[in-house]
Amino acid sequence: MSPGRVVEVHSADGTRIHTEVFGPDDGYPIVLAHGITCAIRVWANQIADLSRDHKVVAYDHRGHGRSGVPPLRGRRNGYGLDFLAADLDAVLAATLAPGERAVIAGHSMGGIAISSWSQRYPQRVRQCADAVALINTTTGDLLRNVNLLPVPPALVGGRVRAAGLLLKRLGAAPLVPGSVQQSRRFVAALAVGRHADPAIADFVFDLFAQTPPAGRGGWARVLVDSLGPKHISLRNLTVPTLVVGSRDDRLLPIGSSRRIAADAPNLASFVELSGGHCGILEQPDEVNQLLRQLVESTAEKRRISS
Repeated sequence: MSPGRVVEVHSADGTRIHTEVFGPDDGYPIVLAHGITCAIRVWANQIADLSRDHKVVAYDHRGHGRSGVPPLRGRRNGYGLDFLAADLDAVLAATLAPGERAVIAGHSMGGIAISSWSQRYPQRVRQCADAVALINTTTGDLLRNVNLLPVPPALVGGRVRAAGLLLKRLGAAPLVPGSVQQSRRFVAALAVGRHADPAIADFVFDLFAQTPPAGRGGWARVLVDSLGPKHISLRNLTVPTLVVGSRDDRLLPIGSSRRIAADAPNLASFVELSGGHCGILEQPDEVNQLLRQLVESTAEKRRISS
């Protein structure tokens, strides 16, 4: 992945959102939003391919990568679905020309950012998006179906509460020598499919380890507390929507993607991949092809309408 061109972006509360642009400035724009405890380079396979003939915009969520870590402000800690949506909107405002629209793709928490943005900024969906891609993500019930520690139905509620506490504590905890191997195994078990190249698991853990504990903990707390039985509404996501899930995803099992596909007002396509939660790393060629097809279908509709 060649270095990108840095764009200065600040969210509504002043937090700096590190953003890079790859490929030709006059290319059709594709905007990429990564998952929790990742960073821009988790999209390396997509950026290397798509930036050959498209303008690819990628950014680090607040508390991740080279973006700012918001300061504590009393009870407000600078993390929340409102901020997730506002940060995406700030990136779009800074990188799209007036009247320009993009294909916006989000993986995991990046998909939650798109859903939250559509709920809070419905007019901006029409202004900025030609289509969206929601990859290995969810709109609610974050922990109910995690496929790691199966329990009888009567005990699901207790498992959800225990898993929530565990994720909050793991997210906020600094890595110390005695905890690295245990954390590595846990992250790999959740984020990577059973048959994935071990190098992918190492890469994902490297991203996790480089994410500031404040960012990890802040977002883990938000996702656990915000994504319960009540799902984010997709009512305003009226543009063509590609939904991608993975059959061996243990963190957000395929049922989460199937629900999104059923709820999407304008479903363009629903694709089930093999592999685990990190479909963009485990099945990069398939994901790249799907994103290219989404861009091409958008361009075709524009040609027909004009």
